[in-house]
Amino acid sequence: MKIDLSLKPADLLPRVNRVLELASKKVRAIDKRWDPAKGTPVFTVEGNYTTRGWTEWTQGFQYGSALLCFDGTGDYELLELGRQRTVERMAPHVTHTGVHDHGFNNISTYGNLRRLMREGRIEHNEWEMRFYEMALKASGAVQAARWSGVAVKGPPRHAADATSLGYIYSFNGPHSLFIDTMRTLRSLSLAWQLGHVLMHENDKAANLLKRAVLHGLATSEHLLFYGDTDHAYDVPGRTSHEAIFNRNDGSFRCRSTQQGYSPFSTWTRGLAWALLGFAEQLEMIATVEAGAFSSACGLDHDHVQRAFRLCAVNTAGHYIDGVSAADGITYWDDGAPGLHNLGDWRQRPAESFNNYEPVDSSAAAIAAQGLIRLGMAVVSRPQFQRLSRAYLAAGLTVARTLFDEPYLSTSDDHEGLILHSVYHRPNGWDHIPKGRKIPCGESSMWGDYHAIELAVLIQRVARGDYMTFFDRYGEPSRPRAR
Repeated sequence: MKIDLSLKPADLLPRVNRVLELASKKVRAIDKRWDPAKGTPVFTVEGNYTTRGWTEWTQGFQYGSALLCFDGTGDYELLELGRQRTVERMAPHVTHTGVHDHGFNNISTYGNLRRLMREGRIEHNEWEMRFYEMALKASGAVQAARWSGVAVKGPPRHAADATSLGYIYSFNGPHSLFIDTMRTLRSLSLAWQLGHVLMHENDKAANLLKRAVLHGLATSEHLLFYGDTDHAYDVPGRTSHEAIFNRNDGSFRCRSTQQGYSPFSTWTRGLAWALLGFAEQLEMIATVEAGAFSSACGLDHDHVQRAFRLCAVNTAGHYIDGVSAADGITYWDDGAPGLHNLGDWRQRPAESFNNYEPVDSSAAAIAAQGLIRLGMAVVSRPQFQRLSRAYLAAGLTVARTLFDEPYLSTSDDHEGLILHSVYHRPNGWDHIPKGRKIPCGESSMWGDYHAIELAVLIQRVARGDYMTFFDRYGEPSRPRAR
């Protein structure tokens, strides 16, 4: 990526305002047309949102987009739309025991509503607040219940000297750890901050922050590469989509992938999930007092921060130098077999209408926010000042590209906001337009949501009003009395 180091958040405000204006229209149009009986809108086909049953992980993005548009524009009709749809339709997601997606569905809806009320953007109502918080507590506990332990053989290389690890298993089953889940850990962290615990048989309580941290460390140990082994594909910052464990003894067996090209190439949306997830957890952990953290997790506060920071820095570096084109956009996988036909694709802007491999704008939208958050998370440390400026500028460089054509959808006839998103390339789920050889020109619900979230984040950074999923940034987080 060719980072424009001169960029500042305020420079993008005209584009941000345009994105929010377009998004507001599209959110209304989708809500007016969509029949909830069909399921959840997932991605577009010829400009219209359609569904694709796999797991129900995108409905929170649909209604969360309305809430974010209110955040960015002050349009109270969008607030009411998002609030009403959350109350009417999101309850099944709170208690959904079959998915690892609670942070996607429920932080995007109940979490945004709670945040807006805490900020005074919504008039305070004690019982309404308790309703949002109860949903968030239940969601964090339900997600935390999808727990598999990991056998630790000797001191872990990249897990902060933890003597035990574990992970929230994916919908594939107890043997499966997904890279995606790093961003859904928000549900556990926020539920912990609200004073909640997961209760097991015999009244045994599981600490939700501990499970979030151990999951992050298991991800660090088994899904990230650091360039410090003899492994043939050990490129610093590379991520695998999935880790497989033997559930008889909890031992790690191999890496795998569901949506990438191979376990040893980088599925770029997975890399983006890791970058943003580790950056957000790093922000949250930094606000927890060392003693409270140690009591909750049984681990050293500084050791865990260093481990998570290394994960975030390495994935950011790999995104910037390894998988993105010159304009900050990435193809769907850096090992995709047709990429060689594009020559030195990293040295020029991504080609969304090429004949060989699709770009994935949704990966870029997710990663851009991760880069900005990482820049903000390390800004207070003198040794990281230069890196901090570079990360912030890199995130803004990606956003500048996304918030303009050919990625920004300006047509009223297309329900998507950000074009050229890819869902599942290996399964062939993405629409290939007539006359084209690869998917292009379509949008996804997660890509649109994260682009709106990115726009609101940039707007807030520009005015000095930072936004996090947890309680106000910089305030020590203390669980409430139980």
